[in-house]
Amino acid sequence: MKKIVILISGRGSNMQAIVQASQAQQWPAQIAAVISNKPDAAGLAYAASQGIPTKVVDSKSFASREDFDTALMHAIDNYQADLVVLAGFMRILTPDFVQHYENRIMNIHPSLLPSFVGLHTHQQALDAGVKFHGATVHFVTAELDHGPIIDQACVRIEHGDDENSLASKLLVKEHVLYPRAVRLFVEGKLVVQGNRVIVNGSEADHCAI
Repeated sequence: MKKIVILISGRGSNMQAIVQASQAQQWPAQIAAVISNKPDAAGLAYAASQGIPTKVVDSKSFASREDFDTALMHAIDNYQADLVVLAGFMRILTPDFVQHYENRIMNIHPSLLPSFVGLHTHQQALDAGVKFHGATVHFVTAELDHGPIIDQACVRIEHGDDENSLASKLLVKEHVLYPRAVRLFVEGKLVVQGNRVIVNGSEADHCAI
């Protein structure tokens, strides 16, 4: 049985979607812990309500990114995590941390990577005038918002859409996309070949409207 540790900084809506999917679909996996870098993260209460161990590694208590990442790594490894899932975890991780979990750490980014990296992706998409926007689940590498893409989901940008409406439409997709990607890992169906992720012998293709 695979052990999953989920990292959050806030309400953790994607964390909740993953927890609910794992329970409803009876994955061969255990959500071993939910860890936050913020003591007041709302998602901690939800995790506790589901009987999931929680822990805070307060990023403000450390003098450097390296010190924080080292403490976080020790906390994760105490749960013997097979997979680390970033679900609204608002920290840029050091290369050593990422290397330690190579091909075992996932993130979801609210754009169709490699387009629109960084913050304010919905506004970036609106400003660029693209017709489709989306979300990407990828394995994390040392380069921000890069790494082998596991799966993507799309939404159509309609006349009158703004940042808030795009975010709302996309979040619905994210709550399906991220659990699906995590389940594929748990079931041993993901193989990383260079910068591509192969799913059961074929590349993932779920970018449907």
